[in-house]
Amino acid sequence: MKYYPLLFVGLLCFSTTTPAFEKASPDQMAEVQYRQQQMVPYSLDQTLQTFSKTVHGGVQHVITKSPGNTREIKSIQAHLHKIADEFRKGDFSVTERMHGPDMPGLAQLKRAEPDDIKFEYKALANGGQIHYSTEYPQYVQALHEWFDAQISEHGNVIVPEHKKHHATPAE
Repeated sequence: MKYYPLLFVGLLCFSTTTPAFEKASPDQMAEVQYRQQQMVPYSLDQTLQTFSKTVHGGVQHVITKSPGNTREIKSIQAHLHKIADEFRKGDFSVTERMHGPDMPGLAQLKRAEPDDIKFEYKALANGGQIHYSTEYPQYVQALHEWFDAQISEHGNVIVPEHKKHHATPAE
């Protein structure tokens, strides 16, 4: 009972600082897709990318549309593994080149110390994923803003078999 006021204040603070989610213009989405295709080793039209927010951050999935396309799967896995390593080192230069230096959440993510945020890469049979997690509220908020910006500029396909694995508070 004595924790309800504290919980209420925390929820109120979080809800008032979360920016409104707006979809990027078609021109902006096309520009980001063009830059993305220049930076990734796999074909965007042969893959699906999704961003799912969790209580402690979120999960990014990139999977191939054709489960037998081992070349695309290996390219996805190599790219996501490399990105997770760069993020662990505080290097968000690929994201900055793709989305610009004013991308929501990016400045806060770049201020994080090593180990403030975990970037856990995992190979999947049809692609790969990066699980982003932190116990620090300011970085959870930054990750959520960053995910919203990713969704806005890339779109976010529904991949039910992946999203259901990350919908619990334990994430």
